[in-house]
Amino acid sequence: MRCTPEQVLQRLIQAERRWLFLDYDGTLDEFAPTPDHVLPNPEVIELVTRLSRCPHTRVVVLSGRRLGHVLSLLPVPGVLLAGAYGIELHLPDGERLARATYDAVRPALENLKPRWAQLIAGRQGFSLEDKIWALALHARFAEAREAEAVLSVARAAATEALSAGPFRLLGGHRFLEVGPKLAHKGETVRYIFERYPWPGALSVYVGDDDKDEEAFEVIKAHGGIPILAASEPRATHADCRLESPQRVREWLSVLVEHLGPNGDSAPSERW
Repeated sequence: MRCTPEQVLQRLIQAERRWLFLDYDGTLDEFAPTPDHVLPNPEVIELVTRLSRCPHTRVVVLSGRRLGHVLSLLPVPGVLLAGAYGIELHLPDGERLARATYDAVRPALENLKPRWAQLIAGRQGFSLEDKIWALALHARFAEAREAEAVLSVARAAATEALSAGPFRLLGGHRFLEVGPKLAHKGETVRYIFERYPWPGALSVYVGDDDKDEEAFEVIKAHGGIPILAASEPRATHADCRLESPQRVREWLSVLVEHLGPNGDSAPSERW
């Protein structure tokens, strides 16, 4: 690792302006038992609310969840929320924005969905999540060998069904997802930088998986600092590591204490 979380904290405290890009599951909070499990964490809501009120601070939460889930988990004004890796955005002023065309995406997913559903029918430990803009096949609770075999067949089916469209396949630990090529956290971070230019701001991104790694590269290209949320060291583009969501929350809480939330200024004034 190139630095320590404490060193990054000091740089953020000393910065005149700061961007905070945060993943949700596995970063701000523990993983949900199932993809459709939406139970807001009051501690996370309070923390993000306090961060949003800090002077000269912009907060972005990027998640693979559908935007409706993210809004339920974080009903916080003045924060930019991104769902489906950034296909759907809830902007700080309350506007909702889709960065892909529904009619160009949904028909192909409707073609693939029954094929994946049939593949996992009757199998234990599998679930199919429909994110509207993407489909995700989860096998975290399946037997390892069966999970590998099923996901391999699912990948082949997706490649065949979606080869002509603007789609990408996302992998992970016993996980497969298909969505638009714009379902890319790195491209989303780049889009946000272009839409809301803020010269001189220090950018920090905290995330836990390979989708966040794509954003880490963009953050570094903009002179920012990526932080990995993971219990053990691993190969990463990140410059330092926080060991758990609890540790991430503690680290962010220290930042809030030093910056001092400014309740007198509206969050929208910082965008």
